[in-house]
Amino acid sequence: MKKKLKQILIPFILMIIFNLGVYYLTNGENLGGGLSPHVGVLFVSGLLFGPYGAIGSACANLICDIIRGYNATMFIPSFIISFAISYLAYKLWYSNHNKRTKVTRPKINNTTNILIFIELILICGVLYGVMHGQLAYLAYPDTIPIKNLIEFRYFLNFINSAFVFGIIGIWLSNKRDLTLIPKTSSKKVNEKAYLALEILLLISVAATIVINYSIDLNRNIIIAELIVTTLLLCAYLTKPNTINVSDDNSRSIPEDIMNIFHLAILFIIIIGIIISYDRIMISAINKLIPLNINGIMISMMLLIDLLLIIFFIPSFTVLKYIEIKVINPILSFSKIEDFIEENEKIDSEKLVKIYSRYAPEETEIGTLARSYTDLIKFNNNYIDNIQDIQGEKKRIEAELHIATKIQASNLPTDVLTNDDYTVDGYSEPAKEVGGDFFDYYPLDKDHLVITIGDASGKGVPAALLAMNTQVMIKQLLKIELDPSKVIYSINNQLCENNSEAMFITLWLGIYNKSTGKLTFTNAGHNPPLIKENGKFKYLNSDQGIVLGIMENFAFSKNEITLKDEIVLYTDGITDANNANNEMYGEDRLLNFFNSFKQDEPIEPLLKDINKFTKEQEQYDDMTLLYLKTK
Repeated sequence: MKKKLKQILIPFILMIIFNLGVYYLTNGENLGGGLSPHVGVLFVSGLLFGPYGAIGSACANLICDIIRGYNATMFIPSFIISFAISYLAYKLWYSNHNKRTKVTRPKINNTTNILIFIELILICGVLYGVMHGQLAYLAYPDTIPIKNLIEFRYFLNFINSAFVFGIIGIWLSNKRDLTLIPKTSSKKVNEKAYLALEILLLISVAATIVINYSIDLNRNIIIAELIVTTLLLCAYLTKPNTINVSDDNSRSIPEDIMNIFHLAILFIIIIGIIISYDRIMISAINKLIPLNINGIMISMMLLIDLLLIIFFIPSFTVLKYIEIKVINPILSFSKIEDFIEENEKIDSEKLVKIYSRYAPEETEIGTLARSYTDLIKFNNNYIDNIQDIQGEKKRIEAELHIATKIQASNLPTDVLTNDDYTVDGYSEPAKEVGGDFFDYYPLDKDHLVITIGDASGKGVPAALLAMNTQVMIKQLLKIELDPSKVIYSINNQLCENNSEAMFITLWLGIYNKSTGKLTFTNAGHNPPLIKENGKFKYLNSDQGIVLGIMENFAFSKNEITLKDEIVLYTDGITDANNANNEMYGEDRLLNFFNSFKQDEPIEPLLKDINKFTKEQEQYDDMTLLYLKTK
């Protein structure tokens, strides 16, 4: 409701200002004489605000006509005609025009809309001039000799002021959301009937002009002409809207170009109006040319309009050429936006069809069209490659998932416990598969194997090396119980054909539950933690070298009596980093075990590491194994 009230009040106030204001400031004349810009307010009010703008401006015009001294025979029919012509601009804009592809709110953003805009001004201007000339004939018989001049003055004032106010009004309406956009009617409309009305209205106006200039008129003929034209006009205004209006508020290059064009035309018209009503200029011309003041003013307005036409025709031709050769191709190219979806191929068939029209041209547009076509082809090839890569990636992910399960199945899953000892372990790879492994299993009723290893690198290569080493350990322990000899044999096998120079650290021990002796060999692995007299400490022994680097290396065989507990781990635990790039370290690991009072250390240790790292992403596999004697 508030918006509709604005659409009535704004035209009402503007009509008062430009009607009475200009009339009193310029000592204006009635019946179209002098400067009458208010007739242009009628046009732009209806064009932008529809029936609300038309009623607002027509009511204000009625009040102004009464104040200016028009009689009832003039101002009452003028009110009806003014409303109808104002509303007609709105109806005609939102009608089918074969020249345009879509209907928007009033915009002069291309040459098609410019032509429609000018066409509406001329139609409404002719109707306003002819019908008000006839009203002057009926209301003021003494003006009959200058009836045609009155019509011409109204027409000139209408087209000049409608053009100025139309350009300004359309520009402002696109800045402020006040334009009335008609709703599409759901009623069935007899388009042929309204087309017939439109044709009859044009014939009626044309016939009126011909009759008025061909025969001697009388009141009856004038009244008949007015009644027929008014009835046809009002009947046409009942036509429901059947057009889907595109609510397009986007800016475009054509609109920017047209704005410059409009400013140039607007400047010419305003300068022309100022010159046409300059009293000094009129007086100077009056001395040279034997015309009255009105005749001089009309002549000057016609001269300005002639200059405007001289400017308009070549400028419009250039604009049309730019539109066809530059703007339309760019608009066609912009349609690619509708075909683009993330990670999807572009529908090249439809787009290439659009671009193929311009590709043969040896201009920048042709170059752009060919570039777009190549871009679409390259993009689709790229998407095909990406999709192939994605398919391959999914295949690899599926295989890695299987590999993860296979690797996990090779590790002990249950705690091994009996009356003599408890042994358990944990391993978490940094990637899907890792290079760490641990193992424990009884060789016979007296001997228990415990081992832990860490292959160089991460991922699949490290996992293969770790699993290969784990298999070799099991096979060799079937024939050899000396850990140093087993590791010696594994080292020589790994050194053969080691083209990638990969290596693995390994700690292998055999625990004899009957004697409590733990025989072990270290091949470059972290020293284990051993508990003696209620305290943990790092076991001091020969660490040897990593496996896979040097053949025939003699590894040391070590033996201790295990009285309590031993903990084996990989460097993924001690090298765990926090946000400050600090490592968990061997000291924190030692302090944890010395302060730990529970039976099972794996979960509490992982929580302590997470607390330290604050769950920063870890880049190395983490593995732990412990053996606790009873």
